[in-house]
Amino acid sequence: MKLILEFVLGGILLVLAIALIIVIILQEGNTQGLGTITGGADTFLSKNKARSLDAFLARWTKIFVIGFVLVVIGINCVEHFMDTPSDVSTDDTSSSYSENSDVVDTVDTVDITE
Repeated sequence: MKLILEFVLGGILLVLAIALIIVIILQEGNTQGLGTITGGADTFLSKNKARSLDAFLARWTKIFVIGFVLVVIGINCVEHFMDTPSDVSTDDTSSSYSENSDVVDTVDTVDITE
């Protein structure tokens, strides 16, 4: 169950990352006033069209960023809360080493003689 949920959230994260990259690349930079320096003139309609497109892309950038952050938090919650070890004992009388099944109980001795 955990593995399937991680794959689904990872896929959603990948799609959001690609969408976020595309939306950011499509936005225009702030080049206000450069048209007067180079001699180019913007018409009233082109300014409004650019503003509405930039506002649309800025809105979707915010939505994708919020979704991206929420999915990352969700993946971390899945990792933290669904990662319960199966060999943890619930008995209070057990030793402190019962949580680790790979703890060595005996120590090998080495005989060093000359």
